[in-house]
Amino acid sequence: MTPAPRSDEQDPAPPGVRVPKRRGVEFSLLVGAVLLSVCGYAEVGLARSGAVPQDAARYGAGLGLLALLAHLAVRLRAPYADPLLLPIAVLLNGLGLVLIYRLDLETPGDRAAPTQLVWSTLGVGLFIVAVLLIRDHRVLQRYAYVWVATALGLMILPIFFPAVNGAKIWIRLGGFSFQPGEFAKILLAVFFAAYLAANRNALAYTGRKVWRLQFPTGRVLGPIVAIWVLSVGVLVLERDLGTSLLFFGLFVIMLYVATGRTGWIAVGLLLAAAGAFLVGSLEPHVHSRVQDWLDPFASIRAGEGPGQLAQSLFAFAAGGMLGAGLGLGHSVLIGFAAKSDFILATAGEELGLVGLTALFLLYALLVGRGYRAGLALLDPFGRLLAIGLASILALQVFVIAGGVMGLIPLTGMAMPFLAQGGSSVVTNWVIVALLVRVSDSARAPRPEPADTGVIAPITEDVK
Repeated sequence: MTPAPRSDEQDPAPPGVRVPKRRGVEFSLLVGAVLLSVCGYAEVGLARSGAVPQDAARYGAGLGLLALLAHLAVRLRAPYADPLLLPIAVLLNGLGLVLIYRLDLETPGDRAAPTQLVWSTLGVGLFIVAVLLIRDHRVLQRYAYVWVATALGLMILPIFFPAVNGAKIWIRLGGFSFQPGEFAKILLAVFFAAYLAANRNALAYTGRKVWRLQFPTGRVLGPIVAIWVLSVGVLVLERDLGTSLLFFGLFVIMLYVATGRTGWIAVGLLLAAAGAFLVGSLEPHVHSRVQDWLDPFASIRAGEGPGQLAQSLFAFAAGGMLGAGLGLGHSVLIGFAAKSDFILATAGEELGLVGLTALFLLYALLVGRGYRAGLALLDPFGRLLAIGLASILALQVFVIAGGVMGLIPLTGMAMPFLAQGGSSVVTNWVIVALLVRVSDSARAPRPEPADTGVIAPITEDVK
């Protein structure tokens, strides 16, 4: 059995440069993020009823308190962390609560904003716990096989519970429900980073060459491929194809970063295309989504009315350049997934192309800062971990946005921080916490070499 991956060695580092902490910048940006969220909340009330919601001040105070507690945790334990990560997460989470509240006004019998606020509070709580307790991200590397065993256990558990909307991805206990796969993606990212960091040289420079691609030996590549195949196999059995695609993309990206071999990208694209063709042809649920993607207006021509994807496209078209305004759209016509899978359509209709572009820029900035932290790190594990976590966010945004805009078939995932989904918002806050910890290690000044007090020997001959 391959020993547990441990790679504490560090690459040669350039001379360290002292970086300012910039916690004041972070606090100022947090104030702006909270104010923008409260303004959006007030605008929804003004548009719908002509008055600011009575609980707008309470909403702002609650969101501000959560942001302040998170800021204090960062200031205390991660003083050199990237000052943009936390404010972006707060702003996206706050706007998500505003959009869900806006849709709740159209569905008074199905209010999701209060529950989402509770999950957001739990997510911020876990963010604070992670920042306070994880003093060094390299500690996670020691328990690589514990994390992967836990991840596989979490993914297998939903098999024993009833399917929801055709997929066995939920665990429901009374009125409480969550998706274990959301937590498993973080654990698998940690395992991939640990294993690839420990075996990166063997993966890059050993094995056989086939068509200019260096294939590592089975002894090195076998364990991680086995874990990946088992993970994706379980998700396919549960019909959680969105998470399957996420894990596949994460595996290929991290393998490419670890080895520097661009051929892995080509292999990944070919395997993804082959897998998508087979699943789309054999699985009825997926086949119907592919058909909707190829012709979203077929149901209209058949006299059955517009489907979800058609309504989503109508919402984006109605938004135009500047949008209809918060609270003035009709994206609720999309149906039961308007608050989850299709919440981006509400943003597109009511904020327009300008607002939608701003949202995508926020995601791009969040992912880019995660990549930057990874590239600035010295240890291979931390570099792979940061890039893997940031890639999770990037893949989710691409898959979800592409699905609701008709660029790719729908997969049924949650837009990070925006969409209704407790498990999703909690795990996204944990991802941000780990990126904060990694960025603190990357930006912190390196200690000066200690003076040992040893006197250099005299090389001259003494006469």
